Amino acid sequence: MPISTWAQGVPAERASVRLRYGLAFREGAQEAGPTVSYAGMTPNDVALGVSAFGEGWLGAWASVQREGFRLSLGSEAITGGALVRASVGPAARVFLGPVRAELSAGYGFAQLPAFSSSSGQVQLVPTARHAALLGARVLVPLPWRLRAEVRGELPVAIGSSSNGFAAGGALLVPVLRRGEWSGALALEYQYVRDALTTADGGVSRQSISRAGVAFELSLGGADADVRPKTGELVLSVVDADSGLPLPEARVVLTADGVAQAPRVAGVDGRLTDVVLPPGEVLARVEAGGYLPAEARATVTAGGRTELVVRASPEPRVGTLLVTVTDARGGKPLPGAAVAVGTTERVTDAAGQVRVEGLGPGPLEVKISAEGFRAIQEAVVIVTGTETELAVSLVSGRQGALATLSGQVRSVRKGKPLKALLVIPEAKIRRRTDARGTFQVQLKQGRYRLIFSAPGHVSQTKVVTVRDGEQAIFNVDLFPKSR
Repeated sequence: MPISTWAQGVPAERASVRLRYGLAFREGAQEAGPTVSYAGMTPNDVALGVSAFGEGWLGAWASVQREGFRLSLGSEAITGGALVRASVGPAARVFLGPVRAELSAGYGFAQLPAFSSSSGQVQLVPTARHAALLGARVLVPLPWRLRAEVRGELPVAIGSSSNGFAAGGALLVPVLRRGEWSGALALEYQYVRDALTTADGGVSRQSISRAGVAFELSLGGADADVRPKTGELVLSVVDADSGLPLPEARVVLTADGVAQAPRVAGVDGRLTDVVLPPGEVLARVEAGGYLPAEARATVTAGGRTELVVRASPEPRVGTLLVTVTDARGGKPLPGAAVAVGTTERVTDAAGQVRVEGLGPGPLEVKISAEGFRAIQEAVVIVTGTETELAVSLVSGRQGALATLSGQVRSVRKGKPLKALLVIPEAKIRRRTDARGTFQVQLKQGRYRLIFSAPGHVSQTKVVTVRDGEQAIFNVDLFPKSR
């Protein structure tokens, strides 16, 4: 688990108590009076520390520590006793991202080892040091709910000649949780240096390495609360065929059964830094020119989940509506066979057939019915629109009039035109209807058909018709150039 994710928003405890037991490895010497040097390990090193903070940044701390001391020559004990350190004072804490720092100042009392001789015997005479203390403690979160602690302390002696410092660290391992109370084991290490000049000119120096195990009991700032309660979702919207990103796609996320407000993907087709509760999330995507798409993913607490939604382009197809009528009276002709490419249909009671899913471009249509002359017609399918084709079938009897019908359109997007049709040989002058369609009946022969419409170039077609024949002309006129 990333440290930054784990530690984000960690609340600090309101109060804590730490009890430590350990060993002290001491080395020191006194250079005046009875000259004494010593080194060795002393058990029973016990310390108690207490800290408390309010709702804000200001708090207080106190500690007391008992240091066992023993001076031996070989296996023979020469002198010994106990030394005490105690401190108290105010503290302030600040947060640097996931890191917490506590700065303290206060009063410190310490008994330092000094020696005198009486009747030839060396005796321990603890010398008191009163000092102003400056300290700092830094807590750094680690993976697996561990914490690292680094601390330091600098005494400024009052009324005596003394100096030194203390520095140490600890690894805190959480072991229990009960309501707002939590407990942790602390594996501690501390290094101390002291130098003291007594009133009679005696100089004593020592260094101490302490190692021990502590138990810390804290109120508030529970480890259970620091576990992340959300996860991050990174979503990408791409073309299902090419894999290219779809910019500015509209995304609606549903988490915990609740649909959230729509979001808009960036120019790279991505949504980032989306914070969601753990669990399954449904992403619905809409993009111009594409079919709606959706995908699911599972968001994990403290994790980063990536989801790719693939959208398919909308089909580029059109529709054709064919209406078949009887040329003799204009009534619908049901049961007529209509072949559109490889698709064959039969007209309904209204004489109509609708064929969907046709690709754009020119297409041949064949219409036939029993007792009528079969015809062929070419139409142009436009993507996303419905093209209408009206057909009148004439009787197949010999000597019947031929029927000419069709539609006049502009080559500009196939828009129907209200046009004028002139057939000089038959003395016919007729206008198309609002849909640009026309229908005339002629005797067998050869004719000129002249089509004209406002703003367009006139066009002349020469046709030869036979008895009973039905011919369809779709005429496309070109706009006049300016």
